[in-house]
Amino acid sequence: METVILDEPGRFTYRETAPPRTLPPGQALVRVHRVGVCGTDIHAFGGRQPFFTYPRILGHELGVEVVAVGEGVERIQVGDRCAVEPYLSCGHCIACRWGKTNCCATLQTLGVHTDGGMREFITIPASKLHASQSLSFDQLALVEMLGIGAHAVERAQIEAGEWTLVIGAGPIGLSVIQFASVAGAKLIVLDMDENRLAFVRQQFAVAHALKVHDGIRDEIRDLTDGDMPTAVFDATGSQHSMNGAIRYVANGGRLVFVGLMQGDVTLHDPDMHRLEITILASRNATARNFRHIFDLAEAGTIDTRPWITHRAPLADVPALFSEWIKPASRTIKAMITIPEG
Repeated sequence: METVILDEPGRFTYRETAPPRTLPPGQALVRVHRVGVCGTDIHAFGGRQPFFTYPRILGHELGVEVVAVGEGVERIQVGDRCAVEPYLSCGHCIACRWGKTNCCATLQTLGVHTDGGMREFITIPASKLHASQSLSFDQLALVEMLGIGAHAVERAQIEAGEWTLVIGAGPIGLSVIQFASVAGAKLIVLDMDENRLAFVRQQFAVAHALKVHDGIRDEIRDLTDGDMPTAVFDATGSQHSMNGAIRYVANGGRLVFVGLMQGDVTLHDPDMHRLEITILASRNATARNFRHIFDLAEAGTIDTRPWITHRAPLADVPALFSEWIKPASRTIKAMITIPEG
């Protein structure tokens, strides 16, 4: 089967590999039709992804079709089109017992800790497949990305009318913006890329999509009538940005770290105590978030199809990947297609 492997930072290879030969009980064999490219893949390509080893088959934003099911599988059927919940949890650790399968003590994420979906076929626990009768493979492949934002907004418990700042308008930031908007937040978005900010204004009708500059904190203070945002999400994965995000949080507010980077976050302790802020980490998503996204997407409340700005077949990934991640490419979201051979 067609497969793309990240052999080491900066080097993909396209090759033929053997398809899965067995189908254990509780598992499903799926044909991969779409793979969304995300920040995790970009960090892995650049050698900056935590919890990562090489070589690795990337790909955890997947739109798939069920082609066979193992013994004991009843919830899904052959022919179902599914999104994949790529977080393989143990089911019995303290986090899993509390329903926080997204931060299982022994979590294995497809495409990060174990091989993912940049290949024609993969076996996946049937419990991690979410079927839809109406969503396209493109839409299904973007559900996982949306889950990151849905979970972060759920963690922050945003209320309608609350001033909310999202720092970083890449794909993860866009997913936060999407669900903060659904929650009724009054949004401010910061980024350094005018193309991304223009997309935010057009796609989400965000009036306050602002480019970072020296006086940006004063501008945000003026927008919020001197209060500052009570919910701040940092979706940059940038150490510099994450270290400085506290300066935008209102007294008594919340700071949510959604982006991930390989380093330390340092906060000035007197500021943290003076503001009495709540600091939250947000990791992955849960099955509940997936179901929420399906309800909204199937009802037409959210539509991520305009997010896809670049597209290519799997075989072209080694040649195109480094181009997609250049600022000049103006990539919002790249989608890999795997046509049936």
